[in-house]
Amino acid sequence: MTTSEIGKITGYHAHIYYHPETRETAAKIRDTLDAKFRGAIRLGRWHDKNIGPHTRSMYQVAFDRTVFPEIVPWLALNRDGLAILVHPESGDGFADHTAHAIWMGEMLEINESIFDI
Repeated sequence: MTTSEIGKITGYHAHIYYHPETRETAAKIRDTLDAKFRGAIRLGRWHDKNIGPHTRSMYQVAFDRTVFPEIVPWLALNRDGLAILVHPESGDGFADHTAHAIWMGEMLEINESIFDI
């Protein structure tokens, strides 16, 4: 088995996925994240259409590795049925979205064609 050093992880992204009928649920999660973790997270734009490797509407939450132990368990307990992808930022976008992915709820297909592999 080949191992990788965790020091190459510069941060994490959580992608909160939603359908048109669950967008309000996603908004409540977003608002609560913003209030609870203000200053520790960076909220990305709403993407109501597929973007990049993501095959469902979503928004991104970026955070430093030091707050992973607070944010990821909170998401696990408060995702309200939504699918969430958490992945490291290691410099390898393909591996980060596939092999290094942590899924909560439904595991969605990733559009791998956008990566240079």
